[in-house]
Amino acid sequence: MIERRKLKRRHLIHYLKVFDRNTDALMGHLVNITSEGILLISERFIEPNQIFQLKMVLPAKILGKDQLHFDAKSVRCQKDINPDFYNIGFQLQKVTRNHFLVIEQLIDDFGFRD
Repeated sequence: MIERRKLKRRHLIHYLKVFDRNTDALMGHLVNITSEGILLISERFIEPNQIFQLKMVLPAKILGKDQLHFDAKSVRCQKDINPDFYNIGFQLQKVTRNHFLVIEQLIDDFGFRD
């Protein structure tokens, strides 16, 4: 499989919760993040090519926010190494400068140093 990713995936010291903004249902926990996408681990199967309105609960206030609201397109969903879970890849949609700044600060403050 050809690696098409331009940005390095960043792992955080927290598995942040990500919810559907419309239903408040837990979509999963953040595994890694870039300014273009996220990977969640979830008990739910999500069909690819759907747009979701999501919110991520931040571990501390970042730029005055304790949540990050964003739209994301599901691009893949496959079984995790643990068959009780799925890995779901999302591509962020319409990333604003503010989204970018919050994500960068989140990585700086809570990302693993590698």
